[in-house]
Amino acid sequence: MQAVVGGSTTLVLFGGFGTQAAFADDGDTTGSSATVHETAPDGIDETDAVEVPSNQVDTESDIPSTQPGPGNHPGSEYCDPVNVYTPTYKGGYHMQGVGATQSNTNATSRSMTSTFTSTTTGTVGVAISGSLSTSVQFMIAKIEAKYDVTLTASVAVGISTSSSITTPAHYTTYGKYGVYRLRNQGVSYHYYTNCATTAHVTVTSYTPHHIGWYIWETKN
Repeated sequence: MQAVVGGSTTLVLFGGFGTQAAFADDGDTTGSSATVHETAPDGIDETDAVEVPSNQVDTESDIPSTQPGPGNHPGSEYCDPVNVYTPTYKGGYHMQGVGATQSNTNATSRSMTSTFTSTTTGTVGVAISGSLSTSVQFMIAKIEAKYDVTLTASVAVGISTSSSITTPAHYTTYGKYGVYRLRNQGVSYHYYTNCATTAHVTVTSYTPHHIGWYIWETKN
């Protein structure tokens, strides 16, 4: 499927783990056709987002040793001390590219075929903005359960995967291969034994969902 907005065309083509439908890169994630964009892949919105090392996805923050307010006493309410994460908003899918952007310029008056082949391997994990009290794996499980999606903490991107597309006359086609990550917002906090909580912190996460190509075109 092709569509043009402001002289630019984008196709989203992919394969890999997870669902096999096409997804918007932000906003509505229920579409079933290629998404139109005017720009290159947007990566992530939060400038303070941190990539989580693969060996830390099971790590959970330490439970605070002190609690606010009066201590427990006989007959008082008691809560198990626990770290909490609750997803609150499912966003769209953002491309995290692996390797350089490829391009092909058609300066002729006829259409031509552009073929892009991935030549770089890499691994894409989870990126987080905000203070997550639970482990990344716990967060992923909560998001999967609430929104019925399949996510993973880390995915390896291979080589020799190709995509061919027709480049119209006087257009340049660009191709980027990598991982689409689901942007999600949630709140995270800690329960004390006296049932008080720490401040509810908004956590924005980008979690791998599927591998694929992001292809867009601009008019020469």
